[in-house]
Amino acid sequence: MNDFVNASLFFGGAVSILAYGLGVLLQKKTKLAVCNPLLISICITILALALTRTEYSCYMKSAQYLSYLLTPATVCLAVPLYEQLSLLRDNWKAVLAGILSGVLTSLSCVFVLALVFKLSHKEYVTLLPKSITTAIGIGVSEKLGGYMSLTAAVIILTGIFGNVFAESVCRIFHITHPVAKGIAIGTASHAVGTAKAMEMGEIEGAMSSLSIVVSGLITVAGASLFAQFIQ
Repeated sequence: MNDFVNASLFFGGAVSILAYGLGVLLQKKTKLAVCNPLLISICITILALALTRTEYSCYMKSAQYLSYLLTPATVCLAVPLYEQLSLLRDNWKAVLAGILSGVLTSLSCVFVLALVFKLSHKEYVTLLPKSITTAIGIGVSEKLGGYMSLTAAVIILTGIFGNVFAESVCRIFHITHPVAKGIAIGTASHAVGTAKAMEMGEIEGAMSSLSIVVSGLITVAGASLFAQFIQ
């Protein structure tokens, strides 16, 4: 079995697609937020790799073709934003203020937690880009001297938590305006959270898509500044 997996060009892609499909079916059947397809697919994939004793490098080699779809999928996020341009023009000040406050809150929380748990500089900067998309976050972590693999894991976990709990948080804090929902979700939990925002509505999805880009750019500058606070 291990020889077959190592030699296969499509094992990783097949496992990933099947695991995600099972996650989607489970969520539709249970209607539970915790049964998030991405979370379920991660658990199933880890279990499959453990049972087949497959090295991550072998899995990634055969799953890399799925990664090629990330770029066009990300570009597609611009479509709902284009359809809501008039709304963006009418609310651009509130949108910019919301994204900026979200980024500052994220960076400040990491800084406070780093002080509380006495993290080293390398551990601290690893967590700073937790709320932005992986492509940007890994680059920020590398530049600041963090653990890139750990940064990727933290970003994914942040996105999953945002996807799972976004609606509940909005209900608890009585966030009802679609623009506010989209900005909050996109700024806090990047593309994975944006998938949930798109389920909530077109405006939420468009504003969340915008937040991914703007918060990523602001975080690049903000993380570099915050990194100086702990040496």
